[in-house]
Amino acid sequence: MIQGTSSDAGKSVIATAFCRIFAQDGYRTAPFKSQNMALNSYVTIDGKEIGRAQGVQAEAAGIAATTDMNPILIKPTRDAESQIVVNGEPYGNMKAMAYRTEFYDQGLRVIEDAYQRLATSYDRIVIEGAGSPAEVNLNDRELVNMRVARLVNAPVILVADIERGGVFASLVGTLQLLEPQDRERVIGVIINRFRGDLSLLQPGLDWFERYTGKPVLGVVPFIPDLWIDAEDSLILHRYQGQAEKTREIDIAVIRYPRISNFTDIDPFFVEPDCRVRFVTRTEELGEPDLVILPGSKNTLEDLLFLRKTGLEQSILDLHRAGRSFLAGICGGYQMLGSVIYDPAGVESPLKSAAGMGLIPMETTMEQRKTTVLSKGVAAFAGEKIPLDGYEIHMGRSVFTGQASPFIRLEDRTDGYCDEERRVLGTYFHGLFHSDPLRMRLLNALRKRKGLAPITERPSFVALRERGFDLIADTVRSHVRLDIIEEQMRAFQGSECVNEHSRLEEQAGTGTTAK
Repeated sequence: MIQGTSSDAGKSVIATAFCRIFAQDGYRTAPFKSQNMALNSYVTIDGKEIGRAQGVQAEAAGIAATTDMNPILIKPTRDAESQIVVNGEPYGNMKAMAYRTEFYDQGLRVIEDAYQRLATSYDRIVIEGAGSPAEVNLNDRELVNMRVARLVNAPVILVADIERGGVFASLVGTLQLLEPQDRERVIGVIINRFRGDLSLLQPGLDWFERYTGKPVLGVVPFIPDLWIDAEDSLILHRYQGQAEKTREIDIAVIRYPRISNFTDIDPFFVEPDCRVRFVTRTEELGEPDLVILPGSKNTLEDLLFLRKTGLEQSILDLHRAGRSFLAGICGGYQMLGSVIYDPAGVESPLKSAAGMGLIPMETTMEQRKTTVLSKGVAAFAGEKIPLDGYEIHMGRSVFTGQASPFIRLEDRTDGYCDEERRVLGTYFHGLFHSDPLRMRLLNALRKRKGLAPITERPSFVALRERGFDLIADTVRSHVRLDIIEEQMRAFQGSECVNEHSRLEEQAGTGTTAK
């Protein structure tokens, strides 16, 4: 099990590396994260929803993702309220305290059942924790860190991000705040994202091992341009470096409060002529060549955010002046229509709101969520382009006027594209991961600026696959896999404590479980 001293310590990437390593070594390997809070999600082959990190880890292991790999997904919709997804399907919206007090026992059973199903089918399971195991205010009813490690008797590796500063303080503090039996479960630590001279760090490593008695299993160097899908908005700060670059094509991505599935824009970061930047205020917008309205977990309230900040009017002014091409994905697509209704309060207490009026379309939020892997053919720049992607949304959109569908799927059409009016909208996630479509879009923008087309561009799909091998090779080179293998076998041979059974026994005898 991979746990961290904090959120965004690099747990997901390290877990991805181990999924790849074990698969390369011939073990049938699966990822597992009992409870995931994320707005970037992944659609399984049977049309269910899990956290994106576990879907990507399954890809790294060379297997198809299933809901057992992330049985509980929490998707924040508003402050202190989230949609709870159980076994891939919406369970309901819950306040944070209600989830903690009312869902705990059910959640523990869901987690144990999912893990046991995985354990019967795979040789090795790489488990990822969440946040920190030292959250003393939450640990009596947590469902994702040491509770799970005890449930399945997993050895734990603690990961810390040295870029944050105070790496030894965070590691030592985390260990000291653990219960003694949980501290014993930690077999060592990994320091992540190191840059510089390792000899300068070595005295600290030696001190740490003497002070804690825990081995430093490895120091993993920072890997630039590692394109493995991000899990949540906590990592958005890492995208900001591009904002300072000068490139021929300027792309502005609107960052509203409930932005989701923003990995749609990742392929633009590897393009040699693209500058990608996130925008939250009108003064940041400028005159970009492409404005992207990404997905949203609360479309109505994020639309009002655009309205209140003045971003909506600025975007409309750019469009009407012919300066910017607009692309809306999922929630962003809904915003481009004429009106959005939410009569049942699926995402928001707001019952309706006028859209931006650029697509003749009305959207109604529905209780049933669409989650499906999709294949289709897009009509763009006079060509038919095959696409692979996924849909994940609560709303149903209907055209109210003449509109040319953007994508033809096997049994229906999706989206809207008017190249002359420079508006594109679709529910189809993964659109820009298509190398041919992305090339044609960028070259169309270049043509409008009087620039020559670029006919050879990087394949994002190939870069992403190479990223799995790169992180695996890096971990192999910098982490003591021999110690980890030894400890895994030692834990496998020890008595497994079934946490859920223990809790049930305590409940039956009137003992209060901590």
